[in-house]
Amino acid sequence: MTDLWTLENEIYGEGYALLCGVDEAGRGPLAGPVYAAAVILPRGLVIEGLDDSKKLTEKKREALFDPIREQAIAYGIAFATVEEIEERNILNATFLAMNRAIEKLSPAPALALIDGNRNTGILFPSRCVVKGDAKCADIAAASVLAKVSRDRYMLEMAARYPEYRFEQHKGYGTKLHYDMLRQYGPSPIHRISFLKKL
Repeated sequence: MTDLWTLENEIYGEGYALLCGVDEAGRGPLAGPVYAAAVILPRGLVIEGLDDSKKLTEKKREALFDPIREQAIAYGIAFATVEEIEERNILNATFLAMNRAIEKLSPAPALALIDGNRNTGILFPSRCVVKGDAKCADIAAASVLAKVSRDRYMLEMAARYPEYRFEQHKGYGTKLHYDMLRQYGPSPIHRISFLKKL
């Protein structure tokens, strides 16, 4: 495993007081909101097992959720609704969720490290880190909080709309999900603009 603090320590070395990592979950699914999290970890903190959320099993992500929240200096979790995704498009809705997550941080970070290669819609001083969830501890922590929060929300939606089996695919465009859509049509939490292929 690469040292998740190497890059952040270099950036801290430029003189920033506090860095936060920001990541999203749920840009691709056909249903549900897009979530984002922003996390400020104590510099150099090692959380056992922390990695890019995509490399972790659901069970491991769940196990990391509370330790990250308990040990973070600050964290924020936010989302943009399906309506906001439809109104603004998914990229702008993602920035909206990220800005909301960063806004919740107290103390405020001097610089936000954004996972990916786009930060045009971020209202705070920020820098893109491509594959940041595999390179930066703060972004990896944010990726876990965002993913677990969104998965938990989709489990609530599975109880509300059982016919779509959201507990199995979390809203992503799997064969099962498309089959259910063909059978039942879209639910109130489906992103209609994502269903063009249907």
